[in-house]
Amino acid sequence: MNTPWHLYVMAGMYILAGIMHFVKPKMYLRIMPRYLPYHKFLVFLSGVAEIVLGIGLCFMATQKLSAFGIILMLAVFLPVHFYMLSNEKAAAGLPKWVLVLRVPLQFALMYWAYSYSF
Repeated sequence: MNTPWHLYVMAGMYILAGIMHFVKPKMYLRIMPRYLPYHKFLVFLSGVAEIVLGIGLCFMATQKLSAFGIILMLAVFLPVHFYMLSNEKAAAGLPKWVLVLRVPLQFALMYWAYSYSF
C-alpha cells in the first residue's frame, strides 16, 4: 500500500470535522442559513457525511468516490460561508478577513480532493 501521508491528513481532517458536528452541534447550528429547513438534522447529516467520506479516502476501493463526494459536499457548503459573511450572528465573532479567506479556501480544498480522484 503506497498511500501518501497527506491523504491521511485530509481524511483525518474530515473525520475530525464530522465528529465535531456531534460534539459541538450549537456551533454548526449557528451558521445554518435560515432558508434551509431541519437545521439539526442537516448538521448531523453533514457530520455523518464528513466522517464517511473521510473514512472512504483511506481505502483504494472508495478513494475516488469519496474524493468526488468531498468536492460535492464542499460545493454544497459554499452558501454557508456566504451566509456567515452576511450575518453577524452566524459569523460567530470571526474577523471579516477570516470569513473572506474561507471562500477561496473551499476551492483549494476542492482541488486537494480532486487530486485524489484519478
